[in-house]
Amino acid sequence: MLEQLETVLGEISGVVWGPFLLIPLLLGTGAWLTYRLRGIQFTKLASALRLAFFDRKDAGAEGGDISQFQALTTALAATVGTGNIVGVATAISVGGPGALFWMWVTALLGMASKYSEAFLGVRFRTKDAKGEVSGGPQYYLQRGIRGGFGKFLALFFAIAAVIASFGIGNMTQGNSIATNVEDSFGFPVWITGAVLAVLTLLVLVGGIKSIGKVTSALVPVMILFYVLGALYILAVNVVDIPAALGLIFTSAFTGHAAAGGFLGSTIMLAVQMGVARGIFSNESGMGSAAIAAAAANTTHPVRQGLVSMTQTFIDTIIVVSCTGLVIITTGVWDQGEESAGVMTNLAFGHGLPGESGGLIVTVGLVLFAYSTILGWAYYGERNVERLVGRRGVMPYRVFFSVIVFIGATVPLSLVWTFSDLANGLMALPNLLGLLILSGLIARETRHYLLNDPRLLADKAQVDAFMEGRPGAIDAYEPVGRR
Repeated sequence: MLEQLETVLGEISGVVWGPFLLIPLLLGTGAWLTYRLRGIQFTKLASALRLAFFDRKDAGAEGGDISQFQALTTALAATVGTGNIVGVATAISVGGPGALFWMWVTALLGMASKYSEAFLGVRFRTKDAKGEVSGGPQYYLQRGIRGGFGKFLALFFAIAAVIASFGIGNMTQGNSIATNVEDSFGFPVWITGAVLAVLTLLVLVGGIKSIGKVTSALVPVMILFYVLGALYILAVNVVDIPAALGLIFTSAFTGHAAAGGFLGSTIMLAVQMGVARGIFSNESGMGSAAIAAAAANTTHPVRQGLVSMTQTFIDTIIVVSCTGLVIITTGVWDQGEESAGVMTNLAFGHGLPGESGGLIVTVGLVLFAYSTILGWAYYGERNVERLVGRRGVMPYRVFFSVIVFIGATVPLSLVWTFSDLANGLMALPNLLGLLILSGLIARETRHYLLNDPRLLADKAQVDAFMEGRPGAIDAYEPVGRR
């Protein structure tokens, strides 16, 4: 019965992620927003990185629960997970090296989508009954798109996000941690699952402020730890990088027989795997990062939109690229789909001396996956709050923590299929909303950047040039959600 269910879900997911629905919608929305925003992900990337990592917070900003940097690290925590390790390997093993190219394309166009959804998350945020900030597609789709259609999109997203939080953000992550810890250190999966469940609940009880403190300390360290290991391998194999890049670009447009001819990888399969695993990794277009962005203290939605945009750059252009290039340059990429789960471990093991390669991947995966659990727990609870009110938040936190234990101790092939489908169902209403609201996003972005082109304005200056103009931060207007 479970096999039949997995087959049915796989067929539905194939349609959702096929060449006629989500793939063109994702790439098309990213391309349209890139055009409307005049390539903001390229022209303002340096300033956005400065805001994110050097300024870290807007002086005098108020209205949010956490700093801009903590909002970024919470979103990074949710995205830098197993998709950066196992997901990349799966994409390459099934779609060939060309899948990495399409992950890059998805990311570059997705940066405009990520900016736009974070902008809207702050622009239309509100507060819950406890006074905590809530925002994201579950609010801006209804508040930005008036009428029944906007409300339908908002509720559809909220339901899909709660469901997805138990797949992409919970069971798959817990299972990856438990199985890797067992393989590397011999700890039984039930012990790892129990520890994860307790640690998760302890952090979640403190809400977004607790999550923000943990992720702001954990995320920079874990990314640096993993990337330095990958860069060492690439430095050792530097003579193989040009050939690897050539293979990536040629197979992106010609297709490639993956697994030594065992699985024929067509161009469409490379595109499909690249886009699907790309959004699984960086979540651009899904709308999830807007939920974390909405909680930030910031003086204007444009500023937090730019900070959030760097998340996709870090996740895919840096971390995913490191993983993909290590897999290809070490020659382990064609071992077959059945080896995808251990492929990155094999690549690091080939590239680093002794047991250090496997240790880096295991520790990196544990930290990546645990941080993803925390980030997605917050996404899920904000959508539960949207659907049933504040009374549903604590039961959700407890139930979410219990499911972490279950996910760590059961086989998950069905959950991976389910996760891809749930991701797609989240993205559909959000992408439609971004297209409908693209005029508002472009208009208000142009006004802000015309008055603060170098992104150096303080709160008083922002208030001065926004005086009498709607669109600064349209917060706390009540929305009928119950």
